[in-house]
Amino acid sequence: MDFELTEEQKMLQDMAYKFAKATFTSVSEECDEGETYTPEIRKKAAAQGLVGAWLPEEYGGAGAGILGNAIITEELSKVDMGIALNVTAATFGCEAIFQYGSEEQKKTYLPPVCAGEQVAAGAFTEPNAGTDVAGYKTRAVKDGGDYVINGNKMFITNGTVCDFMVTQCITNPDQKKHNSFSLIIVPADAKGVTRNKIHGKLGIRASDTAEIALEDVRVPQANLVGTEGNGFRELMHFFDTTRVMVAAQALGLSEACLETSVKYVKERTAFGQPLGAYQLTQKKLTEMAIQIEALRGLVYKAAWLIDAGRPDYTLAAMAKFFGGHTAVFCANYAVELHGGYGYVEEYPVSKWYRDAKILELYEGTKEAEIMTIGRYLQAR
Repeated sequence: MDFELTEEQKMLQDMAYKFAKATFTSVSEECDEGETYTPEIRKKAAAQGLVGAWLPEEYGGAGAGILGNAIITEELSKVDMGIALNVTAATFGCEAIFQYGSEEQKKTYLPPVCAGEQVAAGAFTEPNAGTDVAGYKTRAVKDGGDYVINGNKMFITNGTVCDFMVTQCITNPDQKKHNSFSLIIVPADAKGVTRNKIHGKLGIRASDTAEIALEDVRVPQANLVGTEGNGFRELMHFFDTTRVMVAAQALGLSEACLETSVKYVKERTAFGQPLGAYQLTQKKLTEMAIQIEALRGLVYKAAWLIDAGRPDYTLAAMAKFFGGHTAVFCANYAVELHGGYGYVEEYPVSKWYRDAKILELYEGTKEAEIMTIGRYLQAR
């Protein structure tokens, strides 16, 4: 068993972090305050091979696999998780096309995203159904050679900036609930698509999030991804991959919280001593470090198993659950260790505190992950 990263992975790790430091840092505060999406940074990242790096080279990727992409996500998220999402989530939805799409779909949709020319989105969550995937109501009805789609989607990452979205729809309403769904590619500029940016988010404010309405949207039946009626299962496998990426975001943010806190407590003094000299300070730093190392093991193993062709949805759920917990835990301790300065924008920990909470919410709430893990434990 070898826990050492390859030389290529180490180079990727170093390149991703240096890229983020060079391009994110100067605009981080501005993008957070202005809720500003960063297309130019995404295009620069694509030129460095950081967008869609997990995809094989034949589809425009760098062939770095899911572990390589997790490393990129981790390093970018150390600097600014919102801007990092504009890079790593530019392919969001492409996982389904790669796993289940036709060869023509792969060659049509994947290379332009990897090149930074287009942006994808996954249109899944609805106003009244998020974690309850089987509760989605958006309907796609066949008409001639097309699907006609009606419904509403909510909290869609890249919603107003995407060029196309992989959309979960009911196509077989007469079938049992889990056999009634299909994934369909919808061009963002299709007639009947209305997209509204969601403002006032707590964190990851540089990342674009939108509400989308679909009213009599007509797309060819050739835009079906995978097998009609199998969309629920396809989406569950999709989440096996994307949840690992969320856990990688949490890993990067948590590492940033620890590194910044260590630096601060060595410089800040109280009662004539550095803060780091006190046992209570050391306890907080130690607990942060332990959780980070435990999370790293979960993220890297879950990613490695996907690359090995043996994805483990339970391990992915564990990584996602523990990632959200660790990020919130570390961000909270980072603010406490910075004291009053942690509560204002002078130090980045206040922003990281706001960013961290989403990691317990999207790609399945922590409660959903508990249900997944709990069912597995009882089924063994």
